[in-house]
Amino acid sequence: MACRSKCATKRREYHEAATVDPLLAEMGKNLNEAIKILEDGQREPEEDKEKRRYSRKDIPGPLQGSGQDVTSILQLVQNLMHGDEEEDKRDHRRMQNVGEQGHMSLLGHSLAAYISVLERERLRKLTTRILSDTTLWLCRLFRFENGSAYYHEDDRDGLLKVCRLVIHTRYDDYTTDGFVALSSRQPVIYQSAACRPGLGQHLCSQLGLPLSCLCSVPCNTMFGSQHQMDVALLDRLIKDDVDSGKLPLLLIANAGTPGAGHTDKLGRLKELCVQYGMWLHVEGVNLATLVLGYVTSSVLAATKADSMTLTPGPWLGLPAVPAVTLYRHEDPALSLAAGLTSSQPVEKLRALPLWLSLQYLGHDGIVERIKHASQLSQKLLDHLKKLTYIKTTVEDELNSPVVVFRFSQEASAASSRCSAEGSFGWERELQDSLNRWLGEQLAQQVPASGVDVVELEDEGSCVRFNPLMTAAVLGTQESDVQALVEKLAEVVPLLSSTLRLREEFREEVYRHTSLGYIEDLSWPGLGVVRYEPRAEELDDSRRQLEVEKVNSELLKKLNELDSDLSFSTGPEFGPEKNCVFVGMATEDLDVAELVNTIASLGRDIEESSKLLENMTEVVRRGILEAELELQKANEEKLMEEGVLRQIPLVGSVLNWFSPSQSSIKGRTFNLAAGSLDSTESTYSTKAQAGRETPPTTPTFSVAQRLPGQRLFRRSAGGHDTLSETSSVGLAEELSLKDCSRNMSTAENSIELSQMSRQESPTPAESTQGEGDNDTEGQSQVDKASEAADSLR
Repeated sequence: MACRSKCATKRREYHEAATVDPLLAEMGKNLNEAIKILEDGQREPEEDKEKRRYSRKDIPGPLQGSGQDVTSILQLVQNLMHGDEEEDKRDHRRMQNVGEQGHMSLLGHSLAAYISVLERERLRKLTTRILSDTTLWLCRLFRFENGSAYYHEDDRDGLLKVCRLVIHTRYDDYTTDGFVALSSRQPVIYQSAACRPGLGQHLCSQLGLPLSCLCSVPCNTMFGSQHQMDVALLDRLIKDDVDSGKLPLLLIANAGTPGAGHTDKLGRLKELCVQYGMWLHVEGVNLATLVLGYVTSSVLAATKADSMTLTPGPWLGLPAVPAVTLYRHEDPALSLAAGLTSSQPVEKLRALPLWLSLQYLGHDGIVERIKHASQLSQKLLDHLKKLTYIKTTVEDELNSPVVVFRFSQEASAASSRCSAEGSFGWERELQDSLNRWLGEQLAQQVPASGVDVVELEDEGSCVRFNPLMTAAVLGTQESDVQALVEKLAEVVPLLSSTLRLREEFREEVYRHTSLGYIEDLSWPGLGVVRYEPRAEELDDSRRQLEVEKVNSELLKKLNELDSDLSFSTGPEFGPEKNCVFVGMATEDLDVAELVNTIASLGRDIEESSKLLENMTEVVRRGILEAELELQKANEEKLMEEGVLRQIPLVGSVLNWFSPSQSSIKGRTFNLAAGSLDSTESTYSTKAQAGRETPPTTPTFSVAQRLPGQRLFRRSAGGHDTLSETSSVGLAEELSLKDCSRNMSTAENSIELSQMSRQESPTPAESTQGEGDNDTEGQSQVDKASEAADSLR
């Protein structure tokens, strides 16, 4: 039977395919091929990627006169889409997963363009059918009886049109008198303080109303959720406005606030709206749960509202489908005047993508997607209850579509340095930075979870898991929730130990006069430290350069260590510069050893820098002394040989008959001793005399470290036995390597020699050579100067 029904289904599909309009069939085929080309960017050959990387794709060019084929245009679109994949990977972005239902939505946009060219009567009938079907389905799905629908691209546009409808309804002369009609009684629009930022301002701007027409109602402070509108306070505000001659016009309520996902007391708000003749509009992500079999009473009360805005695109994973505003009103003329309906058939085609997608999913498919997202939230909430230091902010422990949580650890005894109020502010800001880091890590490690960081007024920075808005788009499964929980269990101890050791790190830094602790509560790590050079004779500019040089070298040395800690320069646009930012710390971190190592490394870097500066000064003095010695030797030679030997022709004859035996002794400069010596003993023994063997670089080894143990880790037996010598010795080991490298160059003595000829020169040679004595000596001095510059 099953085989027979399957064959019947295939025959029916074949028959239906054979009767489809060939143009529509070809359109669907072309769309599938285009999507396949655009989604096939990962299969691009490496050589093509290399060519595209250096192509001028970002530079506008002239329009080609001959035109291009469809394949070339699609290839260009593909290059533009996938051209920055490396940047996208670094930013951990993820493209929406477009499935079969997404293809139906994209096909709807193509069909809308095709249908728009039909003759007017056929177009009117077709658009009316599409609009009425979609409206009926949505009203039944979301339990909104006797409603009409307005489809719009901007999710704020529906509320804007509803406000115009209410103004037309409450002000009879508004159609003819315009804004003059509003002067008799100023309208007032009420919204919750937890509404979307900028929503009320957008309404006033588009409606031409002053901001005084907008009233923001605070949330509960004593009883109930702190993300729900304070109904008692709203009642008082409305009474005050009525007494002052204003007209309460509309109330915007939330069925799922943008931040925490809480639902206002819609039942009581509806009673207030009936009492004062106000329009109640509801929006929020929790409206998606109206399609389920079981709905909480707080959300079910939204079906009694006058209008609601739905966003089925992210809820069902449908790309490029419009948002929908369902409303109830009996006067079609006023709806037309407000822009909620249109007499243009083309305007009604906005519902076509949604019409196709809803038919493809069916009622069961829609319910299954919303149910799957709700189950993911409940599964995560159950796991979070078992984790320590994780505090959840949910409206209903048994059924909460949105889960908001944060890392929260009570202030330790170390934070008693502040007053009660100051300590709370200090801890709040620090934990906010840790929670921002936590959200970024979870989004990076488990991108399919769709978690993000949200800022709440009372709780601060929190991590939000909102599968109703992300699960269908990213394809989130239970395995992703499990991976999210495992990552949380791994990261929470790291956050706890970092928060506990941060104060200890601060106290250890204060014990070293050469280190400065930078209080940066926005840094999610162990802390920020700066090495302060001890040179007090430097002015501010030179001292700033010295601080920058020492700390940059210190950061380089710390990153070369074999440790689990991360060291960086901090945020790119942070206020603190020339510092070392220490990252997250584990429970077994030896803070004292870490701080001692930082201080020792900084001190050795500073001393090695001074050593090079002193060496440069010694070389400069040695060169000056060598120049004086050479000048003195030339004068003595002139006195010994006489003036006649300096005359070219006469000197050649004298040198021929009576060669001169005088010579200028060479000089050698010993950098280690800082002395200028004669080279006579050197050339007599053919070796450098008096040259000391440089000391061997001491090899450092931490006796207390176990095999395979990283630096700055306490041993399991007893970490108190570790002394400061280990960190000092480590710093000396790293610095001595650099010093030995520099001294190996410095130990090569700079020889400044001017050797006299050992044999009697020929007349021609003596004629040419006697005039070059001073030149040879000066060249040797120049070589010594170049050697000194290289040492600098």
